[in-house]
Amino acid sequence: MAPRVHFSLILHNHQPIGNFDHVFEQAYQDSYLPFLEVFEPYEHLRIALHTSGPLCQWLDQHHPDYLDRLRQLVQYGRLEIVGGAFYEPILAMIPSRDRIGQITRFRDWLTRRLGAEIRGMWMPERVWEQSMARDLADAGVRYTLLDDYHFKNAGLTEDELTGYYLTEDDGRTLSVIPGSEPLRYMIPFQSPEETIAYLGRISEKCPGAFVAFGDDGEKFGTWPETKEHVYQNGWLRHFFDLLSANKDWINTTTPAAAMAQVSPIGKVYLPEGSYREMTEWAMPVDRQVESHEVQHLLEESSLWNRVAAFVRGGFWRNFKTRYPESNEMYARMMQLSDQLAAIDDSPLDESTGRILEEARDELYKAQCNCSYWHGAFGGIYLPHLRNAVFEHLIRADNRIQELMGQGNGSWCRANQADFNFDGRDEIQLSNDQLILFLEPSLGGRLYELDVRSIAHNLLATLARRPEAYHQKVLSGPSRDDDHLASIHDRVVFKQEGLDQLLQYDAYGRKSLIDHFYSVEDGVDEVRSGTAQERGDFVQGHYQSTVNSIDANHLEALLSREGNVDNVPLKVTKKVTVVAGESALLVEYLLENLPPEQTFHFAVEWNFSGMPAGAEDRYFYDVSQQPLGELGSQLDLRETTGVGLVDRWLGLDVGLSCNRPANFWAFPIATVSQSEGGFEAVHQSVVVMPHWLIGADAQGQWGVTMRLSLKSLKDRIEEKSESAAEALQ
Repeated sequence: MAPRVHFSLILHNHQPIGNFDHVFEQAYQDSYLPFLEVFEPYEHLRIALHTSGPLCQWLDQHHPDYLDRLRQLVQYGRLEIVGGAFYEPILAMIPSRDRIGQITRFRDWLTRRLGAEIRGMWMPERVWEQSMARDLADAGVRYTLLDDYHFKNAGLTEDELTGYYLTEDDGRTLSVIPGSEPLRYMIPFQSPEETIAYLGRISEKCPGAFVAFGDDGEKFGTWPETKEHVYQNGWLRHFFDLLSANKDWINTTTPAAAMAQVSPIGKVYLPEGSYREMTEWAMPVDRQVESHEVQHLLEESSLWNRVAAFVRGGFWRNFKTRYPESNEMYARMMQLSDQLAAIDDSPLDESTGRILEEARDELYKAQCNCSYWHGAFGGIYLPHLRNAVFEHLIRADNRIQELMGQGNGSWCRANQADFNFDGRDEIQLSNDQLILFLEPSLGGRLYELDVRSIAHNLLATLARRPEAYHQKVLSGPSRDDDHLASIHDRVVFKQEGLDQLLQYDAYGRKSLIDHFYSVEDGVDEVRSGTAQERGDFVQGHYQSTVNSIDANHLEALLSREGNVDNVPLKVTKKVTVVAGESALLVEYLLENLPPEQTFHFAVEWNFSGMPAGAEDRYFYDVSQQPLGELGSQLDLRETTGVGLVDRWLGLDVGLSCNRPANFWAFPIATVSQSEGGFEAVHQSVVVMPHWLIGADAQGQWGVTMRLSLKSLKDRIEEKSESAAEALQ
């Protein structure tokens, strides 16, 4: 008999919080259901399955029979359920208390619903830091799967990855299984025979080896072109047939069963890391490009195989520096987690205990990882995923206010602290209707604006920035019809003209951004980025104070003495929040203006989650007359205001001025990649009142703006598929 090899097929099925219902359904029909239907008849095969919490909850609501079938397979001993953190957070991103809370909550849910004993957990995106071993062990986890890349970074060779290891932190031990990168690229893109041959080579070199494949279940039907390949062309049945035909030497089993038969190879401590591609995406763009160039040079000289084991990429946490918008979500999440932890230490009755659990569940949902990074998948570039994170953060905040006794009535409160962990204080103004965050050190800008009633952050924006793959956009699409490519290798355009849309922002697309332009600049120059900043206010440091006028009025005062074309000017803006009002008042005062000189002053507002291209999302003028959908470019003259309506979101945004202004408006769209290819994605709507100003007798000029945020009574609660598609 040929040497045996223990082979575990571990699938990871996941859909993120905030994804569209039709995406869940399509993945179910294309991947989850057909895989199960092909697998069930092969009674001697055993596999492991991790289904993330958001997907489990959706399946339980829409296809409970699918979960019933999983439960039956668990009872028959054919399926091991792999646990995890409930809402699929990157564990390195959340506090230890939330790691343990998410893992144990999901374990209990899976045990109740599927009757499974949970021994292992799926490590979200395989992002690992050694200190996690303690938390996993404390949460009752016995093993986890990481990429072989982690082990190679610890100095192990390919021949030393034919089993599993023990690791330890603070005296707690955990088994760690290396997932095979070669198998990730073989399955299902190469013939099943290639996998059998690969396992054969391992069994010859190391009889009794334990080999694990761990990867996305969506690559079996949901990834582009895989449905036809895997099911219609019979790849999966052929694969299972070959595993069955070779069962005398391939023991297709579950991780827990294999580990019961195979002792650990030894002990190892693993450096932080993820799978190889993720570590590349975490690097700065110029380093990604240089890394690829160096790799290609080494491949041409046949040195790459020797050097690759010593090459490491970036650190996952640096996605929070690559994308400051990720850090904004992270910092807000940490603030609320700390507040919940403080409340948790207080005695609670049954009613407040229930509210606390609701707040914690909202927090956990907001920790879902997909919105916080970007690689081959849309990630942070997808507005509906960012909006979902803020939706759950705002709901958690609302519950916390209830616990603090501020659930009813009108109130307002101010806080100053380093909320975003940059070493400088920000300002938070809150009332019973709104939550505002101001950043004095970066242009005195408004970087978060939450509407409590609809749990929406109007500043969940994203700036346009270079990406390493933009060179592919400029080069154009390519396709090899004879080869099924991984999503990491495909170059497909989902629409034409993307190369014409590549444009980069010099600053974050937030609000209360103070611009000085040339008097000749118009909307076309500003939109295209060819208009030059004449002042140093956009990202300059503003001095700030917070004042409480009375119990119902708060104001933040921000001022900067800067320069416009070497002329010293002072800009002061005062932001006022009133208890009970879903509005903010912004008063501008420009001082030290020289006589007989004209300046072109503009204040930029951005509004996110109000996308272009839909008739029920439109601008209107001071007479309430529609001005076109939110993708329109506007150049309004001598008016006192403009409005934006999003009936799907249920919001009416009105911006008015106490003196006539000209208004520009235009959309912001990024060019990004996803598993389906390259696409343009609407990110925000810019609304920019601007004036040609001169000094009064005191060398001053001022304006007062009011932003009112009104929830619409006819808000559509059941979001239709057509509306969901328009958000993309």
